[in-house]
Amino acid sequence: MPMIFVYITTATPDEARAIGRTLIDERLAACVNIIGAMTSIYRWEGAITEDQETIMIVKTRAELFNDLASRVREIHSYRVPCIVEIPLGRIEGGYLGWLTAETART
Repeated sequence: MPMIFVYITTATPDEARAIGRTLIDERLAACVNIIGAMTSIYRWEGAITEDQETIMIVKTRAELFNDLASRVREIHSYRVPCIVEIPLGRIEGGYLGWLTAETART
């Protein structure tokens, strides 16, 4: 069963926690890692912008990406949030079993 990481950025750690808890509660993810403040420099609506953001690394099944992305867009503060799938290679068997069990949607 293919597993992925999903890279998401948020405006604040609190927003990342709220999104992460939602994804875990709804079994769209097995685990969410939240990494503190980073500086992002980007062009938005014609201007170069610099902001502090929080990184989320979401561990889930590849088949759940579309549902996960849709749910994140519903609750995210950004009009165009960064939601990027990162395919994974090999995963240790025990960890793969845990990821599979925690994302089982009945």
